[in-house]
Amino acid sequence: MKISAVLITFNEEENIEPALQSLEGIASEIIVVDSHSSDKTAKIARKYTDLVFERTWTNFGDQKNFGNSHASHPWILSLDADERLSPELREELCALKEKEPECAGFSLPRKVRYLGRWIRHSGWYPDRRVRLFHKDGAHWESAHVHEKLVVAGAIKNLQRPILHFTYRNISDHVARINLFSDLGAKKLYAKRKKCRWYHLVTLPGARFLKSYILKLGFLDGFAGLVISVLNGYAIFIRYAKLREIWKKGERIEPIPD
Repeated sequence: MKISAVLITFNEEENIEPALQSLEGIASEIIVVDSHSSDKTAKIARKYTDLVFERTWTNFGDQKNFGNSHASHPWILSLDADERLSPELREELCALKEKEPECAGFSLPRKVRYLGRWIRHSGWYPDRRVRLFHKDGAHWESAHVHEKLVVAGAIKNLQRPILHFTYRNISDHVARINLFSDLGAKKLYAKRKKCRWYHLVTLPGARFLKSYILKLGFLDGFAGLVISVLNGYAIFIRYAKLREIWKKGERIEPIPD
């Protein structure tokens, strides 16, 4: 089993090197699709691979599919620049490489580092994603907010995690919520959804309770409280922006199925 690792990047000089280092000995080749970074991202990437492509940004799915199209091996490992393989996952992948799997892909858990601790609850773990897959019969689809991997065939689970260093601090977290809530509101509007009073009053509280109580966020300490509150806030601001769009009378093309 030979693996091609694919990463897409833009101004990731603070993150990219640990991600690439974690792939050494696992990936037979590394492909980096960079969206004309203004920092040293591409220069750092070229220390680890000659397959660095400069491509103008379109969307997450297009960038990843472009990278996949340049893979010379049948199995693709998709990794974000702010992620890295844990030592335990590296061992699991080394054992997996000794044979040819009888499936179309593998789901991997992700463990997030946030506010100085590893998050093990709050709805953030295990956060499984299909990140290792056979390139035949698999492709990325894009939407307003997040890309989606479509795989034709059976998916098996790996047990060891990808390590995710997602938000630098609370300010970064809130800024990201602001960005994605814009996209989320536009997606709802394109589907002709409307903001009702209960979306603003009940959904944020329900999301907080789900994260903090049902998903055991209280066991994550202060970080779990922040995550749960901001999860509720993300719902509130998304629907508030949806209401704002309707009041402005904006016209957004529907998203194709």
